[in-house]
Formats: sequence, C-alpha cells, structure tokens
Amino acid sequence: MKVCSYTNQRLKDLQIHKIFENNVKENRDLYGAGDLGEVYAISLAQTIGAYSLVTDDTKQGGPYMSLLQFEDDIIPFTFADVLILRYLVNAADENQTVSDFELINDISELNWSFRSQLTKFIKRFFKNPYRSEDTVWIKNLVGAHNIKAKLERLNKLI
Repeated sequence: MKVCSYTNQRLKDLQIHKIFENNVKENRDLYGAGDLGEVYAISLAQTIGAYSLVTDDTKQGGPYMSLLQFEDDIIPFTFADVLILRYLVNAADENQTVSDFELINDISELNWSFRSQLTKFIKRFFKNPYRSEDTVWIKNLVGAHNIKAKLERLNKLI
C-alpha cells in the first residue's frame, strides 16, 4: 500500500489541477458549503481515479449516502466498514477488530456502537445493497473466505 500526499502544487505538476477545481465546483453545488472537507476529498478521489473514500459523514445528503445513491464510481466506506473488511480477509482477528473500532471511535468522538455498524455493514453488503456493484465484489470476497462464520464470530463478541 502506498500513501500519497496531494497538494495543489502536485496536482498542477500532474496537470490535473483544473480537473480538480471543476470537480470541486460541481461537488460544492451537490453537497453545499457545509461539507467542504468532504467536497475536497470526493473531488480529489474523482480527479485521481480513486476507487474508494473513507468518511464518517453518513447522514442523508452527506458524501457517504450521496456516493451510494448517485452510483458514483467511488465506493464510500466508514472506518468501521474498513475494519470489518480487514477482518473478513484475515488481516486481523475479531478481538483486534473490535479493539481497533473502540480505539478509533473513542478518539474520533463519534459515539458509534460496533453492533450498529456491523448491522449496517451486513445490511449494506448482504441483505439490502444500495448498489449492484457492491454485490459483485462482496460475492467474490465471500467465495474466497468463510465470511458467514466470521460474521457470526464477530457478532458474538458484541
């Protein structure tokens, strides 16, 4: 995994700064001025061709829900989604997953419960997906890993 820092200068050097500015303008109209940080994050993801965006703004009309509803090419995730996916692909065990969730949740002061986030994850990816694209890659993941049993073990911890 590679982490990159994108500044205005880097975008100019890559000759994509104007594309970024246009994406910001369009997204400001879509999300409003109140979500400026999310507007920049989504605009940058669109500009560089990112596949996903991790956000804690899951309210109706916010970036997470909007990316789901508009069927954008960018897949939105919460930090809880990422931790659960990490567990499902054997990159962490269930105890580490819950521990990391609690740590991030406490630091971010979101006051989420792991149970509610796990329920939302199961609903989004298994029971009632917003996007047909999500069902394709999650079914591939299920085929490669014993996900049903893992979700049951995780659910027992909470």
